[in-house]
Amino acid sequence: MDVGVSMGLKNKNGSLKLFVMECGCYMKDLDITLNGGSSWFYQGFIDAFSNHIRSSVENAIANKIVEGASKLDLFLGGLPKEIYVDRVAAMNVTFINDPRFSSSSVEFDIDGLFIPSDKTAPQSDMHFGDTKLAPPLGSSSNMLWISLDEDVFNSVSALYFKAGLLQHMVDKVPDQFLLNTASWRFLIPRLYRKYPNKDMLLNISAISPPSVRINVGRIDTTVDLDVTVIVLGSDDKVPVACISLSVAVSGHASVSGNNLVGKVELNYFSFDLKWSDIGKLHTGIVQSLMRIILKNLFVPYVNSYLGQGFPLPIIKGFVIRDAYILTSYSSIIVSSDVSFIEPMNRSGIAVVGPVSKDPVVTMKQLV
Repeated sequence: MDVGVSMGLKNKNGSLKLFVMECGCYMKDLDITLNGGSSWFYQGFIDAFSNHIRSSVENAIANKIVEGASKLDLFLGGLPKEIYVDRVAAMNVTFINDPRFSSSSVEFDIDGLFIPSDKTAPQSDMHFGDTKLAPPLGSSSNMLWISLDEDVFNSVSALYFKAGLLQHMVDKVPDQFLLNTASWRFLIPRLYRKYPNKDMLLNISAISPPSVRINVGRIDTTVDLDVTVIVLGSDDKVPVACISLSVAVSGHASVSGNNLVGKVELNYFSFDLKWSDIGKLHTGIVQSLMRIILKNLFVPYVNSYLGQGFPLPIIKGFVIRDAYILTSYSSIIVSSDVSFIEPMNRSGIAVVGPVSKDPVVTMKQLV
């Protein structure tokens, strides 16, 4: 028996539409033999209607294939349009463009940008220009390739900045005595005279969304910060000085489970005294204090969030394994195998926001 089927896969309103173009079944031979007392009698009917029986079986098999394709189409069409990250952010994984097929793989483009988690992705029949996935990495046997443009990371930094989450109040440092005015009475006498033996806080706030740049072999980020020194009074908090910082960090990405995680380290920083109510501050003192804050507080704080990462667009029930990461010009590429861990009839990826002009996440599944 030979069975053949040709199916098509299209983008429809941001979801995948699967349809059967051709389906056929051919049985070269069918042999039915009966045993028993009256089998000789019924055997004659079976032999007489063998062609009809064979045709019925062929049609039944073809119908079952079409029925199975319809179930798969329902599954693909029911994949959610967003990956929920937290109460602020979700990743829009609306499909854009039709899938592209080669002799050994199928490639999907999704929007990929982060949007507020309380919004939903609009349906769209828009079709965008062709995009090219980066050349294959590592072993040719890898099953999955995911390319993420740097716009993905800049969209999430802009989202968290807009939500007011890129700020941190520091009330504890490794050298805790530094957060008391008594420690500065000889170096900044005016501070101690105005606020003798008072505890202090540091309000570290981003003044613009961090800018992520991905190059060959490295990921660089620039963050502009305001560090405001606040003295704790009896009933109030008094800002006494503000230092403007431009901080450059570099890092690397890795895969943990189905999440893309990262880690950064401090490269360099520059600073200016934005304003002060306690007179001029000694440059050397400010530089030493800012270095302590950045290395011992800011970088570990950032790494604690990057260590949690965000989910990659993988269908629920599959897990990434043996992942390899390459950073190329403006994108991170994840090459990996996947393992099946749950039944397929469970719900799919939690895959929201406007469809972007160009796809910033490209997935290639090798088949």
